[in-house]
Amino acid sequence: MIGNLFWRELILSLIIFPSRTCEREEDVITKPYIVAMTGASGAVYGIRLLRFFEENKIPVEIVISDAAKILMLEELGSAGEIAGGDCLRTHDFLDFTAPIASGSYPTAGMVIIPCSMGTLGAVASGLSQNLIHRAADSTIKEGRKLVLVPRETPLSAIHLENMLKLARLGVKIVPPMPAFYGQQKTVGDLVDFVVGKVLDQLEIPHMLYPRWVGSLQAPKPQ
Repeated sequence: MIGNLFWRELILSLIIFPSRTCEREEDVITKPYIVAMTGASGAVYGIRLLRFFEENKIPVEIVISDAAKILMLEELGSAGEIAGGDCLRTHDFLDFTAPIASGSYPTAGMVIIPCSMGTLGAVASGLSQNLIHRAADSTIKEGRKLVLVPRETPLSAIHLENMLKLARLGVKIVPPMPAFYGQQKTVGDLVDFVVGKVLDQLEIPHMLYPRWVGSLQAPKPQ
């Protein structure tokens, strides 16, 4: 379990959201994003992404698998019951009547974070055994942005083949591999880097990590 007080406060802030409106000063983003969390290790990545969306008043449709709830209890000390609000709407893992189960429901894209290898394999095979699978299938068929954050190591040939199949369909594969060129010093910095990379794929502006602007150690021209 992550014992750092910062992360305990982060998960608590998502369980008990303050009442906020989703109205934005510049209503650029009107369609919601779908965020799904599955049973791979790394629940904190999903929580941090949700927190970013909530802070920036970006509407989100949330689906958390049963395995993800167990994992959140192990890693973060919470059973994963995230309260909904004006910006966040939760759906049951097996509710095939949810609006996000249909491609006719307009969304801006979907992120599965973290993404288990079982979920990745199901999406690659076109299976729809739960709402996460079905929402991902609809996202692909409608040509919308789909980002997967697979958390597994080492990777088998099956895992890699499934990722390649999805990448060829335009799905973005963003493994949680933090960089260190930004002088990251805390676990929070490393998590922010990964979440920032996810936001980059969605083309959402952020300041979660410093951009590479060239080496400070490069020799000066003579």
